[in-house]
Amino acid sequence: MPTRAKIATGLAASITVGALALSTGLVPAQAAAPAHAPTAASAAAAVEPPVFTATLSRSYDTFDANQAVAVDKKYFYVVDNRKITKHDKATGKPLLQFVSDPAGPIIHMDSAVVVGDKLYAAHSNYDQSPMESSIEVFDTKTMRHVDTYSFGIYRGSLTWLDRHDGAWWAGFANYDEVPDGETEPYGETYNTQIVKMDDHFQVVESWNIPKTILDRFKPMSNSGGSWGPDGRLWLTGHDLGEAYVMNLPAAGPELEWVATVTLPNVEGQGIAWDRSGDKPTLWAIKRSTSQALSFTAPYRSISDPHGSSWQVLGPGHFQQ
Repeated sequence: MPTRAKIATGLAASITVGALALSTGLVPAQAAAPAHAPTAASAAAAVEPPVFTATLSRSYDTFDANQAVAVDKKYFYVVDNRKITKHDKATGKPLLQFVSDPAGPIIHMDSAVVVGDKLYAAHSNYDQSPMESSIEVFDTKTMRHVDTYSFGIYRGSLTWLDRHDGAWWAGFANYDEVPDGETEPYGETYNTQIVKMDDHFQVVESWNIPKTILDRFKPMSNSGGSWGPDGRLWLTGHDLGEAYVMNLPAAGPELEWVATVTLPNVEGQGIAWDRSGDKPTLWAIKRSTSQALSFTAPYRSISDPHGSSWQVLGPGHFQQ
């Protein structure tokens, strides 16, 4: 595991204008004083976000939970490269399975999400070069392949897809791993991107994952992503049993890391929030035992960081 470095948020404590005016009488109430030496508050802000632990609700034995899991109200779907198996959520019984021919165009499905009566799978040609990606669509009732959307050679390998707030969201992973027979890293992990797309899968915005998290992913990358009931984006890597809870930033191109949630027995890979009921649950897999796992995650306990990363200064207090 990479050394866990501390992230610096760069948030400096500011002195309120009203207090300064009352104590000195030298500046008007609307002017803010400049920040000086770091305070205890700013030092505390430099540590990593808080860590929480999810509680295992139920485990299901499967035979091909290798990449990810998707879920809807009655069923869950485990993903394994060229296969997706539909299971009954109540009993765990496998019901239907889509299988792609080894010589066919579907090579490496990384994860999937259910939207309406369709299952949308993130697909790539990992670990072939150049990187190619597509979205493969299935009918959840029949598990038949019904549509495809191609990105061609793009920002990396498409590893996850989700629908949130009227848009599509996805992760394009890059890797520090050097594939067999190659001499260069497979895109370099720091080039991994999170994107927002319109209804036609055209990218309208993109963000970076903090490097401290990417260092944990190395030499692999971001494998899973799902929007939680808390309105935050939950991300996972390829190997570690933890999810990183992210906000969209108030400014800048980097996602804001607000918490880490430990997922016992999980070994990375794709995740899926089950938002179909009154009590949302977070689903993941354990590759080594081919299990699908359902968790109760403490999303209500997670709060946003306090403070601001900027201030407005009045005359007499401009920074030179």
